[in-house]
Amino acid sequence: MTDLINPKKTALVVIDLQKWLGNQYAPYSAEQVIQNSAALANAFRKEGMFVALVYVSSKDMKDIPNPNLDSVPPKLNLPENWDEFVPELHVSETDHIITKKQWGAFYGTDLDLQLRRRGIDTIVLCGIATGLGVDTTAREAFMHGYNLIFPIDAMTGFTEAEHNHVKNFIFPRIGKIRQTEEILSVIN
Repeated sequence: MTDLINPKKTALVVIDLQKWLGNQYAPYSAEQVIQNSAALANAFRKEGMFVALVYVSSKDMKDIPNPNLDSVPPKLNLPENWDEFVPELHVSETDHIITKKQWGAFYGTDLDLQLRRRGIDTIVLCGIATGLGVDTTAREAFMHGYNLIFPIDAMTGFTEAEHNHVKNFIFPRIGKIRQTEEILSVIN
């Protein structure tokens, strides 16, 4: 497949594409991110590649970090079934599901263990939001020694400034930035 993706050593990790998503994202809409992430997941599955779907879930919110902040965080108005994946992802029985309680997908989960058991050394990382779950997971993956590929149009931030800061200053230091179509063309 080119030197970008070795199908035996590359996994897709999708962050927080669940039913609680709102509408306030930039530069890409939630719908665009879901569409691109679902296309990646389908292509990875078709080639027998590892797909990890990551989401936040809690029964009583007591297991979620509650830091002492200078300002009051916005109240969460979570709809029923907020922690279910969006249907467009077409969750498959071959997908590895990761439940997290904080921004990053590595701390307190078996993600690193499952990737290492499969000999995976490269992660294609996407989801919402660029400056929180995606960025934190990217930094954790970097510190664990993984190569990273960022399909930049398969993620978005709460603001364009947030997304662009991570895209322009963090991601170039820890991985490769690509468009979804570039990745799909290598896999297909």
